[in-house]
This record gives sequence, C-alpha cells and structure tokens, in this order.
Amino acid sequence: MSDLLHVSSSPHVRSKVTTSSIMMAVCIALLPTTIFGIYNFGLNALMLVCVSVATCVLTEMIYEHFMHKKITVGDFSAVVTGLLLALNLPGNAPWWIAVIGSIFAILVVKQLFGGLGQNFMNPALAGRCFLLICFTGRMTNFAIPNGAFGNIVDTVSGATPLAALKAGEQVDVLSMFLGNTTGTIGETSAIAILVGAVFLVSIKVIDLKIPLTYIGSFAVFVLIFGGHGFDLNYLAAHLCGGGLMLGAWFMATDYVTTPITKNGQLVYGVCLGILTGIFRIFGGSAEGVSYAIIFCNLLVPLIERVTLPTAFGKGGKKA
Repeated sequence: MSDLLHVSSSPHVRSKVTTSSIMMAVCIALLPTTIFGIYNFGLNALMLVCVSVATCVLTEMIYEHFMHKKITVGDFSAVVTGLLLALNLPGNAPWWIAVIGSIFAILVVKQLFGGLGQNFMNPALAGRCFLLICFTGRMTNFAIPNGAFGNIVDTVSGATPLAALKAGEQVDVLSMFLGNTTGTIGETSAIAILVGAVFLVSIKVIDLKIPLTYIGSFAVFVLIFGGHGFDLNYLAAHLCGGGLMLGAWFMATDYVTTPITKNGQLVYGVCLGILTGIFRIFGGSAEGVSYAIIFCNLLVPLIERVTLPTAFGKGGKKA
C-alpha cells in the first residue's frame, strides 16, 4: 500500500532523448552543407572546420578543468558551436580567425554565463558578429568557388549575390539554390541546408513553427518594402542568398535561446523576419541574419513573459 502512495519528485515525464543525441543529430544534419562547402572552397575550408571545432572543444575542456567543473564536451554542444561558426566563415579566411571566434563563443558567451543552457545568445553567431566587428575586411572578403578541392587565394574574391542584388545587379537564382556562388562556407547551397533541415524535422529535433514563421514573415516584408513589387525572382534570390536558410533552420531553432511558449515562438519568428528585412533592405549591409537572431535572442525573456499562458484556475471570470 505504501508503494502505491509513493510520489516521486519531478520530472514525472521522462524521455530517452539526451543532449548528446540531439547535438549529434544536428552534426549529422549539417554534414551535407559542410561537405559541399569543403568541395566548393577547397582544403582551406576543411582546415577552418577542423580548427574551429577543435578550438571550441579544447576551450570548453580547459575552462571546465581549471574551474573544477564537470567536463561536458561529451554532449557535443561545443562541436556544434565550432561547426556552425566555421560554416559562417569565408572559405579563404585564415586559421587564426577561427581560433579567436571559437574562444570568444565558448569562453565569453557560453561558459562565463554558466555553460550550456545558460547562454543568453547563440554562441556561434556571437562569435561571428565579434569577428565581423574586429576583422571586417577579412570577414567580408569572400572567395570565388573553385570546386573539387581547388586552391583559393585571397586575391580571387567577389561580391556575394546579396551584395550584387542590393547594387541593382541581376543574380543567378539557380546557382544560389545549388551553391555555385560566393559566400561563407555553409551558406551557399540552399538545397544542402534544406536536406539537413528535413532530417531534423523528420526525427523531431526541431519543428516548423520558428523556421516557417521566420522565412514567411521575411518574404512578406521583402514583397512589401523591397521596391520590386511581386517579383518572384527577386524574392527567391533573397530567400536563397546569404545566411537566411542556415540561420532559420539551424540557429534560430536553438533550444536555449528561443521562447518555450508556442505563441512566443511565433512572435519570435515574426520578429526575426522583420528585423532581417530591415537590415537587408534599409541597412548598409546586404546581410542581416546574424544580427537579427542575436537581437531577438535578447528579446526572448520579454517574449516569454508576454506570451506566458494563464495558469489553470486563474484569470477566469468571477460569477
């Protein structure tokens, strides 16, 4: 009888899903765009991926060792941060850029605020924005894809499709969709990103609310304020160009820095779409995804507070 009356402490609903399994799934989902980026930009891109991941893992391990904390590199969160940061770097960036960005992402943004689950913004994007501020020239010098592990030198560079679009030039949307264009290592091929996104959705690691709300609200903003009317080619170029797809499916869906309420996730997605549109259409830069996501990360506590459901039994009409 005493066993029947025994009540354990929360949580009462348990799952076999672990942090390491989720992070491993994200790594697998990022493989198509990573492999394509290495093929597109050569061995320097492979070096940047390896250096970024290794630096993130070592930084987390060393910090936790000297702070006498449990070593958590086995959850693969540092690997995901390093991989995402590398995918947001130009293919011809020097190796030390990846080292500096990785240390900032793990040490400053993640560990100094308590580690996984306590960071207030996406560490990989914070690292990228830090590098953009400190090393603007190198972070905006994009190599022209050479393919098949070709050598890329700094003198061979060109404007991204979004920069050309902002300047009023015509762009090849099909090349942007397939990935034969300039940009960072992981943002060039929309189809490679979508393959990984479909995998994450199919195994229920992420759902469609935030990405579709983000992309949809951004599309509406571009159609209204883009200055090209209902030009589907112009819209498709904005959707396939830059880091929109990579950001919408892999960084805007970060569990730690997104609202937990359903309505909050919709508000979050709309804010992302509007801010990205403002930065791209009216801002000085052709991009805007990184800053939009980081800014909205800071709004998450406010969004959750506003969209928090009313507790059961409270707020009802009195008889």
